[in-house]
Amino acid sequence: MATTLVCPQCASEHGGDERFCARCGMPLVHEGPAEASPSERQLRARKIRPEYAQGPLVRVVGARNQPEAEFLAGMLLEEGIPSLLRRSAAFDVPDFMASGPRDVLVPQSALAAARDVLLVGADAPPRIARTHEHTRAARLALVALFALAALATVLFMATHVWD
Repeated sequence: MATTLVCPQCASEHGGDERFCARCGMPLVHEGPAEASPSERQLRARKIRPEYAQGPLVRVVGARNQPEAEFLAGMLLEEGIPSLLRRSAAFDVPDFMASGPRDVLVPQSALAAARDVLLVGADAPPRIARTHEHTRAARLALVALFALAALATVLFMATHVWD
């Protein structure tokens, strides 16, 4: 019984003794029933562009929590950039394993593209000023108000207590 081999790319049939397609050079596979529908993991892997999967993992951005990190990873995947999430350093308290900041890591070859997608780096739009800059001015105003109240108390006591 001779087995028939088929090219997965051009669908041409070949004899059982051949291993590669004469037209396109692809490895031949056995002719059989249609493949099962791909899993979610396989569909995600098909989105990844091979040129972005080279080199060691580097940190591209930090997220405040797991849902935010997963959102950023989804944005990267839509552009074909693979990513990995990991808990930020010094935040491995066993009681809080599910919460806390996360680092988003990408391969070195995808770093520039990931920064473009996430708008991180020199070309990023200016960020809104952080709240600690506003609280600094509020603290200064509070200290001035406290100093004024202390001065008023001392003047009041000096003029009314020793009469």
